[in-house]
Amino acid sequence: MTTRVARHLILLATLAAPSAALAQVPQSGMPRTPWGDPDLHGIWDYRTMTPLQRPSDLADKAVLTAEEAAAYEQAEVESRADYDALPTVHAKFWLDYGTELTADRRTSLIVDPPNGRVPAQTAVAQARARARNERRTRTHSIRDRSITERCVIGFNAGPPMNPGAYNNNLMLLQTPGVVVLHNEMVHEVRVIPLDGRDHLPDRVRQLRGDSRGHWEGETLVVDTTNYTDRTNYFGSGEALRLTERFTRTDDATLRYEYTVEDPESFVEPWTAALPMTKTEGPMFEFACHEGNYGLTNILSAARAEERRAASSTDKN
Repeated sequence: MTTRVARHLILLATLAAPSAALAQVPQSGMPRTPWGDPDLHGIWDYRTMTPLQRPSDLADKAVLTAEEAAAYEQAEVESRADYDALPTVHAKFWLDYGTELTADRRTSLIVDPPNGRVPAQTAVAQARARARNERRTRTHSIRDRSITERCVIGFNAGPPMNPGAYNNNLMLLQTPGVVVLHNEMVHEVRVIPLDGRDHLPDRVRQLRGDSRGHWEGETLVVDTTNYTDRTNYFGSGEALRLTERFTRTDDATLRYEYTVEDPESFVEPWTAALPMTKTEGPMFEFACHEGNYGLTNILSAARAEERRAASSTDKN
């Protein structure tokens, strides 16, 4: 058993204890762990109907009125009516989109820049995107497909995390000096030290980056670097630096905010924020590859197309 897995199991056993034994409530009203850190542990649901980027028809409107929000939510629910035609097992049990906008009725999760959109890509990022698309079109091997499509990383688990069609749950675990972020999507786990250690050497690259955490008052700040260019968050590259902030705003709400900095890929940094709501769970395993023949079918179909094209050429 690796040290990482052993630590994770110890954390799970520790935090399975009743919450009353794990948290103290100071006079400020916000709970604390027995060792004095803000208590953020629990399962947090981050689904919401608010899109990451502001829709083009709402370009000049950052916040909706109550009436506009109600109309928007109704329209979105009606637009998803086609899901009712899907097999029940898929429509009813897998899809788990949010049904409401954020409480402040924002039109985008992106709060900076003010237009609520991901900034434009640099020329370097655009060239990288073209190379990625060419590789994906080849489909010579599974390595030509995206890491999300290959179930290597969860599309809404990140880092950073964004609401998706399902599995929008985060289990946050704490012990002195360590925080664990366990996403339901693709059951991804980040074990984040809080002891001030340096990041890994620059030559060591990881798909989910290398995370280090610290406290700024009541806020847990997680700094992640050392990504690979295959992570490809909206066109990001190896220079991506992600800063995540977790702040408990009340007993049932965790504010999650992240800032993307990658001067090689975006013309400016950008920030998104969303609420996470405490839930009883439970968390479920998401076995993305189990019984999944998608990649096999994609590759076999590509080979069939090649044979068909070669046969047509021979006949001509």
